[in-house]
Amino acid sequence: MIAFLFDMDGTLVHSMPFHIRAWMQLLGELGMQMTPEEFLRQTSGQTNRQILQDVLRTPLSDVETEALAERKEALYRSLYRPHLQPIAGLVDFLNEARRLHLPMAVATAAGKANRDFVLEGLGIESYFSVVVGVEEVQHGKPHPEIFLKAAERLGVAPGNCLVFEDALAGIEAACRAGMRAVALATSVDAREFQRLPAVIRVVEDYTSLRPQSLLELLARP
Repeated sequence: MIAFLFDMDGTLVHSMPFHIRAWMQLLGELGMQMTPEEFLRQTSGQTNRQILQDVLRTPLSDVETEALAERKEALYRSLYRPHLQPIAGLVDFLNEARRLHLPMAVATAAGKANRDFVLEGLGIESYFSVVVGVEEVQHGKPHPEIFLKAAERLGVAPGNCLVFEDALAGIEAACRAGMRAVALATSVDAREFQRLPAVIRVVEDYTSLRPQSLLELLARP
């Protein structure tokens, strides 16, 4: 049995530009300046805690870290709410995967408020029997923990999981978990993914993807 594991931001929704805008606004409030490109290169796939530690480079208490993370996520939801929509072709793809009885999970560094904002906001939460979020893992991507935990909760061997990701760190996490991946070129240039051995397809959205075709591709030696 093959299972599909989905990252969320940049993979189910084209939300990364709004996350970046929220981070830029927060960093501005803290008196810091950083280009979006620099920020993405430095922080791709990391949890909020990791980002705050790496970018601010100053000791923060747990309370301070949580307050800053909550401020950033509130900014993000406010910015993105008027634009919330699934990546093109996603719902048709999920419907076909469900007709094939494929187990599906979301594995994301997002917190519960953001997961609810996206999954419930789009009405797609019922497609996923498992959702693993940041509070359930100790290590952010590229560590494979989140994908391994999702596979375990689905009851599917890691080698039988196909990951859908938009970040290089997420693809590395899939590879380290012993999984193959479909790369969504929503946040990173498609050419960046083409050299990575875990990647079996690179696409802009889901309109050209069919679950059955992916199953056939995975079955090839």
